[in-house]
Amino acid sequence: MTEFQEKLAELFSAYEIPAGEEQLAALERYAELLCEWNEKMNLTAIVDPEGIRVKHFLDSALALRYLQISGKVIDVGTGAGFPGVVWGILRPELEITLLDSLQKRLTFLETVCGEIGVKAKLVHARAEEAGRDPALRGKFDCATARAVAGMNVLCEYCMPFVKTGGIFAALKGPQLEEEMQNATRAVKLLGGQVERVEAYELPGGDQRRLAIVRKKGPTGKEYPRHGGKIKKAPL
Repeated sequence: MTEFQEKLAELFSAYEIPAGEEQLAALERYAELLCEWNEKMNLTAIVDPEGIRVKHFLDSALALRYLQISGKVIDVGTGAGFPGVVWGILRPELEITLLDSLQKRLTFLETVCGEIGVKAKLVHARAEEAGRDPALRGKFDCATARAVAGMNVLCEYCMPFVKTGGIFAALKGPQLEEEMQNATRAVKLLGGQVERVEAYELPGGDQRRLAIVRKKGPTGKEYPRHGGKIKKAPL
């Protein structure tokens, strides 16, 4: 194994995250491509090897410890592919869809997935438009998002994709507690119920939170709303 892979293996082992040599090699290649492409387009501010291992790979992987998920997963506003691509590497049986509004990010992700063997469907669309698409609405066992928007806004972006009985998993920072107070109405209106919030810490002391919302019933057809209404007038 390379130094990058050895350090990543140690990191994952410390948090009891299983990863084989092929998966570690795939993650290293992902890191290399992230740095290469980041020189010509803005994908991430984190480009040092330790930062990528901890703040991108471990942060994405840790959420899987708290989620019993299978089937279809959509990563809404996936950006550089976190957590969706990491989940696809560590849990290859998941059917991953990566959704983003920027085509050049999806071009990057197409290259990554092709090189490291992750089978993911790429969708170029705004979340509020894709959430009204019959091919995507209510079709996923899990919708997830990382650092996209406040929880009340994020719920309206993500909940329409989730089938009844499925979950919405939001990867957030310590501000989540405050955001959850403002999102109570949104969760209920969109057919959800907060199941729990998990709290954990990354090496270096970064506080992370994972909100798990269970879809109890269908989302009303008036949601998601069109255009900028979601941000201008959050539920």
